[in-house]
Amino acid sequence: MKKLLFILLGALLILPMVNSAYAGGPPPKDIMKGVFLNVDNNARTVTFQKDGKKETVELILGADMKPSDVRVNKKVMVSLDKHAGENVIKSIDIMFLDMTIKRIISLLVIGLIGGLLSGFIGSGGAFVLTPAMMSLGVPGAIAVASNMCHKFPKAMVGAYKRYKYGQADIKLGLVMAVTAIIGVQIGIKFQKYILNHFGNAGSNLYVSFIFMVVLVFVGGYVLYDAYKLSKGGEEAKVSKLALRMQKINIPPMMYFKVAKVRISFWVTVPVGIFTGMLAATIAVGGFIGVPGMIYVLGTSAVIASATELIIAFIMGAWGSIQWGLSGLIDIRLTLLILAGSLIGVQLGALGTTYVKDYTIKLVMASTMLIVAVSRGAKIPGYLADLNLRPALEPQLAHTLSQVSYWALVTALGSAALIITVAMVRGMAAAKAEARTEGIVSHG
Repeated sequence: MKKLLFILLGALLILPMVNSAYAGGPPPKDIMKGVFLNVDNNARTVTFQKDGKKETVELILGADMKPSDVRVNKKVMVSLDKHAGENVIKSIDIMFLDMTIKRIISLLVIGLIGGLLSGFIGSGGAFVLTPAMMSLGVPGAIAVASNMCHKFPKAMVGAYKRYKYGQADIKLGLVMAVTAIIGVQIGIKFQKYILNHFGNAGSNLYVSFIFMVVLVFVGGYVLYDAYKLSKGGEEAKVSKLALRMQKINIPPMMYFKVAKVRISFWVTVPVGIFTGMLAATIAVGGFIGVPGMIYVLGTSAVIASATELIIAFIMGAWGSIQWGLSGLIDIRLTLLILAGSLIGVQLGALGTTYVKDYTIKLVMASTMLIVAVSRGAKIPGYLADLNLRPALEPQLAHTLSQVSYWALVTALGSAALIITVAMVRGMAAAKAEARTEGIVSHG
């Protein structure tokens, strides 16, 4: 265990130097972040101050823009139209949305259900939290950064609860976290590149597309596996892929006591890196990390979902520092979601002690596939925003927006319902069994 701690500490010390060495160039000249100081309605010009700069620059409103589109003293991302002339604004994206009572309540509820999922399936619940925030109007990059920031304290609470139940493998979590941190660095770089070169529209498209593809692929496989287990009534078996991976004898070989798995360290590397990359780019690593530990390493769903919380805590802490330095974390979103999720994560963790292995997989798969529909419905609109397809007809745009919204509501509601019902039934069965044993012992 001491060796693992030294490895993790070394990775944390080395990565900032690597980050500085390969930091990449500044954002393109046609993308700027900052605030508008004032607007000249007659001249159709605005005074803009870039982030971290004292000097200001005068920009010109594009032909399709109105002076009322400009929000003074509000942090924005400005895209310039290089084909229209020097310093002509093409679009303005508000980076931090205004808070209303409705949004505050929505964020608290979203956090509660996200926490419930996090404690139950170990994925962090981010695959519903990020889309939910985007549905409320939060730009993709801000949703990812704020979600990742809220994740690590919540994951810490969930990991501790699951560890007390004897479900979390600390050694496996630390080993996976070492490579996951490397993946986080790669993912943040890529997300920043998308944001700086294509603005919020590009970031929204990227987040939604990756969500849809990965959710359909992973969710479909997990659903099929859960269906086989529930139909046959048999216990979960180690996958054929995991059995082959466990036969690879490349040092260093590692034995994970809680997970009851002996495997080469190098087999854990790709799972950790992909987990970190997705966590940094779309704030979701668990739906790669959990299935990866189940189907590649050979752990049970219960152990994998618990151990993922350890990885999420370490990744979230590291990623939050990186996103914070970029100024993309909305602390209001972070605190509101965290307030709800800290309650939900403990309820979810409690629920795992009363359900079978396939129930965890069923909740994970069904939620993933419904959220995939929600994000997929948004893609045509994002493509139109980037001029990659013709503008959507108003009726079609409204229909797709409604499909996205109600699919997300269905995902949140069904996940909460399945977990609650499974937990209540499990608790009732446990109490009945305890009463039966008490009667027999006294008889």
